[in-house]
Amino acid sequence: MPEVAPMLIVGLDEEQVERDLLSGRLACPACRSPLSPWGSARPRVIRLAAGPRTLCPRRSRCRSCDTTHVLLPSLCLARRRDAAAVIGAVIEAKVAGAGHRPIAKRLGLPSDTVRGWLRRFRARAGDIRMHFTRWAAALDPELGPITPGGGEVADALEAIAIAVRGRVLRFGPGAVWAIASELSGGLLLANTSCPFSAVR
Repeated sequence: MPEVAPMLIVGLDEEQVERDLLSGRLACPACRSPLSPWGSARPRVIRLAAGPRTLCPRRSRCRSCDTTHVLLPSLCLARRRDAAAVIGAVIEAKVAGAGHRPIAKRLGLPSDTVRGWLRRFRARAGDIRMHFTRWAAALDPELGPITPGGGEVADALEAIAIAVRGRVLRFGPGAVWAIASELSGGLLLANTSCPFSAVR
């Protein structure tokens, strides 16, 4: 039996993702072999700032190790019902000085949910900063040192912003938090102790 594996973050253009999947351009994160189509995952509702949206993500299977992967668009984070941009807005508001209750009220979110995201981000802030700093250096080899100074959460957010800027300068425009999701493999708020894969 094939092993059911975590989700794989892909681009927002469904037609391009399908072309990449059919042509073998999408690689298995476990063994780097080409992925093949493998039906669709169950529908799921993602809460965007503009309202809920139902997704039915594509499923793929590795041609070599038989692992299956759900192809989740980069507007999402793995195992989160809210879009990356919604979670990103919460983090930005926190760095700007707002508390979790005012943030939740302004964005129409449950305060416990917002507090949980912020706790998770704060707990992973060091790993997040290091991961996105590596991405920033890989995307912009001319980049100078990134000096910490605003506190762990602010430094992690700054590293995300610098990496996203490098990605935009190198490959063209995109939504900030969709790029952050892509660069983190969807694991920005992961519950694992070492969530990030190597920067390629």
